[in-house]
Amino acid sequence: MMWIVILLAALLLESCVHEPLVSASVSPDPAPVSQETCGEDVVYFQNEILPLLISNCAKSGCHDAATAEEDIILDSYTNVMRSGVVKAFDHKDSELYEKITEDDEDDIMPPAPNEPLKSEQISTIKTWIAQGAQNNVCTSTVCDTTSVTYVESILPLVTNKCVGCHSGKTPSGNLNFSTFEGLQIAALDGRLMGAISHANGFEPMPQGGSKLSDCEIEMIGIWIEDNAPNN
Repeated sequence: MMWIVILLAALLLESCVHEPLVSASVSPDPAPVSQETCGEDVVYFQNEILPLLISNCAKSGCHDAATAEEDIILDSYTNVMRSGVVKAFDHKDSELYEKITEDDEDDIMPPAPNEPLKSEQISTIKTWIAQGAQNNVCTSTVCDTTSVTYVESILPLVTNKCVGCHSGKTPSGNLNFSTFEGLQIAALDGRLMGAISHANGFEPMPQGGSKLSDCEIEMIGIWIEDNAPNN
């Protein structure tokens, strides 16, 4: 009997040597597929979708990591997909798209008193889902600051990355950027540039998201130096 015990022990030892343990850990957010040049018809998650979600959805009391309303967190690609609110290639079966296009005021997201998403923003999310809901990013090397205007340069940037938090009846920091006047006040008194440049003494903006690109900060700086006109 002893030789049987020894044989079994040897077999078990051999199986441990030849079958190493596989780590179960996974990256919290895998590196996005990166393209140097931004495709004209491609929607990029890191450039366009995540800033929209951070500004409008992943906020305190809603779908940030701390609150996780209905166990849904929308502050990163991994958490968006893990929450099950997006079905790649099928916007009609994606809860995220259903909620932002809801007709019922009690069910629409973002909920009142927050501003609803604009039609262009909804279309961007729809296109991203239709293109496979990829975790992608592009890094365009072109930064055109030769003709910075409020309408063409500043308004789209602020709408997508700031207005979600800075709007409604209780805007963050009591700064309402849903109107030109509200944005201009913060621009001319230094609070806007201080926040987006992460200067000492200012709360870094956008909240919970990545810092604006050097090009975006430069454009806002040029607009402010021109006294932040409504052009």
